[in-house]
Amino acid sequence: MAKIKDLPIHKRPREKLSEKGAENLSDAELLAILIRTGRAGRSALDIAKDTLKKYPLSKLLAVSKDDLVSIKGLEETKAITIKAALELGQRAANSFSDALPILDSPKAIVAQLADLRDKHKEYFMALYLNARNQLIHKETISVGTLTASLVHPREVFEPAIRHFASSVVLAHNHPSNNPEPSEEDVQLTENLVRAGVILDIALLDHIIITSNGYTSFKEKGLLFK
Repeated sequence: MAKIKDLPIHKRPREKLSEKGAENLSDAELLAILIRTGRAGRSALDIAKDTLKKYPLSKLLAVSKDDLVSIKGLEETKAITIKAALELGQRAANSFSDALPILDSPKAIVAQLADLRDKHKEYFMALYLNARNQLIHKETISVGTLTASLVHPREVFEPAIRHFASSVVLAHNHPSNNPEPSEEDVQLTENLVRAGVILDIALLDHIIITSNGYTSFKEKGLLFK
């Protein structure tokens, strides 16, 4: 197989990372950077592909150093480097997860959207949660008068899929300070609940925010399924 140095520059993992960023590399390319060098006609990229074929990324963290060393081309120093990098990544992920706010009540949701209270236009927001009800992403879906025709389910659920969210919370403000849901609010929520069922992404609540309070669709029994 070709050595990495014989590949076009734009296909070499290190150069590709430098030019395009780590997020644009495949799992094998990232692993090849950790492996650094190949041996006996096998490039670091070849060895990385062999490793992932035997131990998919989802299982790699649990693989022992000795198991890694059993793969042709992975001597102990390379295996140690891989184990250290995986452990560091796991610790970083755990640290990030522990710091994420938990949105397990309407009050917790409203606290994340306090800036909507004083808006003079309607802002329709979607909050995306992981399986632990932690906020992992927040996105403005539309600005202006809220109607079912203006908010398509795709606009709400595409970010959920992109960020691997388990559930979604919707929220919008009423500049009129009337906290009661309009017919359009109810119709839109029904449409989005049904779309969420199809996609297996739960719509947990829809919150209407005013300058002096809020209304929760869940608390009012308005989340139709």
